[in-house]
Amino acid sequence: MKNKFKSFLLPAGAFILVLVLLGACRTRQQNLPVENEAATETPWSGLDAVLKEIKAPTFPNKDFNITSYGAVGDGKTDCTEAFKKAIAACHTAGGGRVLVPAGNFFTGPIHLLSNVNLHVVKAARITFSTDPEAYLPLVFTRWEGVELMNYSPLIYAFEQKNIAVTGEGILDGGANETNWWPWKGQRHYGWKPGTPNQTDPDKRAALFRMAEENVPVAERKFGPGFYLRPQFVQPYRCENILIQGVTFINSPMWILNPVLCTNVTIEKVTVESQGPNSDGCDPESCKNVLIKDCFFNTGDDCIAIKSGRNADGRRINVPSENIVIQGCTMANGHGGVVIGSEISGGARNIFAENCTMNSPLLDRALRIKTSSARGGIIENIYMRNIKVGQVKEQVIIATMFYEDSGAYVPTIRNIEVKNMTVENGGKVGVLLDGYQQSPIQNLRLVDVEIKKVQEPYKFSYTKDIYFKNVTINGKLVTAPE
Repeated sequence: MKNKFKSFLLPAGAFILVLVLLGACRTRQQNLPVENEAATETPWSGLDAVLKEIKAPTFPNKDFNITSYGAVGDGKTDCTEAFKKAIAACHTAGGGRVLVPAGNFFTGPIHLLSNVNLHVVKAARITFSTDPEAYLPLVFTRWEGVELMNYSPLIYAFEQKNIAVTGEGILDGGANETNWWPWKGQRHYGWKPGTPNQTDPDKRAALFRMAEENVPVAERKFGPGFYLRPQFVQPYRCENILIQGVTFINSPMWILNPVLCTNVTIEKVTVESQGPNSDGCDPESCKNVLIKDCFFNTGDDCIAIKSGRNADGRRINVPSENIVIQGCTMANGHGGVVIGSEISGGARNIFAENCTMNSPLLDRALRIKTSSARGGIIENIYMRNIKVGQVKEQVIIATMFYEDSGAYVPTIRNIEVKNMTVENGGKVGVLLDGYQQSPIQNLRLVDVEIKKVQEPYKFSYTKDIYFKNVTINGKLVTAPE
């Protein structure tokens, strides 16, 4: 009886083993690029879960009108203290709206506190000072992916919760060829030979050197004499952020730059700034971000997802993840949806859908830029339902050779672009440039049509590239082997 029972167990165990092995094989197959149409939907199955995590903050129904604290909307009176007092009163009272009524209110930096919604009505304008001295004392900030003590951003918050900038008004950074922009050191932006700028020795380069040498952030004191322009809006280590409805123009450099933040909603915002490094929206080492129904017309990347530069990015080591871009319109810019180049902490789970991009001054639709100085892992980048009128350079580019090089070879993998139409594809349709030891892998193009492009694609060191129903210059093309 005992032997009979044992003989029955053996085939059952073998059967179970076969099932396990088959399951493992099936799991491996699901991770490979296959022609199964259902597999192309798999990456998007996580979108709803991400969106459920992103909830805009709400505020008590209380208004704190800045005119009650001394603000005058004549475009000349310095309202810095009025903004400060109104924000403090709102915060102390438990929160509400700091109301900016009709008028033109001139001010220095605005520092938000928890539970404060800076509400700018349709007929209101906030005009920011262009005097660098107004943005002192130095604050803890991040500049091109490196932490330091520098000029305050025009709108700044540090370790606050439940903050917002809303309304239909205009926020004017005032930057142009006579202030801020010449610090870039380029004639095109008003710089004149012999005048100081960020490229002078021991300016921008000094910050990057300090980061590589691991100098404590408190000792990285910049500001006067270093010519590192402030960002427009930078919440730093904040939670629950809403930026909605307002228009930003004429920024010194990066415009919307949440850093190390969670739960960020940026909705129905207009960004117009043609200055140097005028990125429209740069979530940096952030988690759970929604960028929806916005318009970008910029002098640099429209949306650029970042996570720190080189040694400093690896020191902090926080990726940007769960970023959702929906219904946005991109005009001028170096790229529509961009990952990098300050991306040492990595980026993952980026969803972009239902966007329109078109301008003779828009260089690229999807741009991934990193290098072996940056390192990090860029993965799970998904785009669908994208209409592109015209781009100047490439429709899609992923390169590991942007700017400098080093010992930290990056990883780029798992990219899908589905249902994209391009009327004028510029110079190259798809450009992929990886390392032999780290090829760009698992790129899927499904239902993509690119017209009027000089060269269909250029690939260097890639793996598992898959095309389905890809038409370039009127011809159906398959992925190169």
